[in-house]
Amino acid sequence: MTVYKLGIISLGCDKNRVDTEIILGKLVDKFEITNDPKEADIIIVNTCGFIESSKQESINTILEMAEYKRMYNCKVLIATGCLTQRYKEDLQNLMPEIDIILGVNDYDKIASVIEKFYNAKEKILLCSDNDVINEGQRVITTGKNYAYVRISEGCNNNCTYCAIPKIRGPYRSRSMENIIKEVESLAKQGIEELILIGQDTTMYGIDIYGEKRLDKLINEISKVERIKWIRLLYAYPEEITDELIDEIANNPKVCKYIDMPIQHISNNILKRMGRRGNKEKIQSVINKLKTKVKDIALRTTFIVGFPGETDEDFKELLKFVEETKFTHMGVFKYSQEEGTAAAKMKELVSQDIMEKREEDIMLLQQEISLKNNIDKVGKVYSTLIEKIEDNYFIGRTEHMAPEIDGLIYVNINENIKIGSFIPVKVNEADEYDLKGEVSYESGK
Repeated sequence: MTVYKLGIISLGCDKNRVDTEIILGKLVDKFEITNDPKEADIIIVNTCGFIESSKQESINTILEMAEYKRMYNCKVLIATGCLTQRYKEDLQNLMPEIDIILGVNDYDKIASVIEKFYNAKEKILLCSDNDVINEGQRVITTGKNYAYVRISEGCNNNCTYCAIPKIRGPYRSRSMENIIKEVESLAKQGIEELILIGQDTTMYGIDIYGEKRLDKLINEISKVERIKWIRLLYAYPEEITDELIDEIANNPKVCKYIDMPIQHISNNILKRMGRRGNKEKIQSVINKLKTKVKDIALRTTFIVGFPGETDEDFKELLKFVEETKFTHMGVFKYSQEEGTAAAKMKELVSQDIMEKREEDIMLLQQEISLKNNIDKVGKVYSTLIEKIEDNYFIGRTEHMAPEIDGLIYVNINENIKIGSFIPVKVNEADEYDLKGEVSYESGK
């Protein structure tokens, strides 16, 4: 019996990566998985459709894989993910190279759909609008040390610039029992760091338990013995409770790190964005976190150039960044997305102004990051060592999330094992990364 080779390309965010891992979990027993698209009989592109640049990357990747279909072994080209869920008919009409189009709620059918195509050779379009949550066996693609755990799907926030609710549907939490079962499975595979994700992690539990239970979920996860670090992403500042702050502060397994997508600080822009909170609430939450959680790392993202953003609004944002001194920060230029409320707004900001504002805020953050990192020199941090490269061990402290934050480079020590946690004393710093050496002084 022929065993076909299957390759998959995952684009976009870590929530999309979890979907990719679930897809692999459903197919790994039926196909041989390959990382070489030249060898693949079946190629899946898991697309992103969040903003214009990610849509273009997804389209380009599909076209690139269509060339592999033309030149090498590929017989079936599959597109799935947010782009297909959002533009299924357009893709079907404009990209005949695609054989199968699946939406974000159809991964339980993917094996049968591939079999159906092989038997009938007819193109398939299947994009369901149901409200399932993709769960089940996963093939972890992030290595042996960390894994993402999606605790919810969809979003009810309806920010005026965002198409996610139209793509992913309404907010729905996974059951605590299913999450814990998945965490126990990951721990048995040797995973030591869990990164909790969702469109809005702070709303966890509100739909199935009638109250926000993120603090309780984190506490239950921390009881799984082999888990060393629990990291929290996508925590909306408007919904961060005192109980959650206390759990972060007092639970030794919880990284003293939080990612909060603030997006702006001007009340004028926050209102136009449809955000639930305001400047005063955001500043109050940040002050509580800094007061209650010793040495906490704060990460955030901002949008510049939102329709109606004045020079005064941007200056207010710059002042806020300067005063808050975020540990890590990302900035996006506003992307007008069809079907969103913001797409109908007037007072558009020119591309030149957006680019200048992006440059100005990132230059400010570079200065802040450098000062923050210099303050770490001489201090000792528990560090997860993940690889060896160019005569350094490379790892992360609890203040560094994988792929989006900096790294710490550790002088070679032959006794260090990949995947181990070791105390590292910082002796050099730049805007993003640290250098250090093993030190058995009292670590953080």
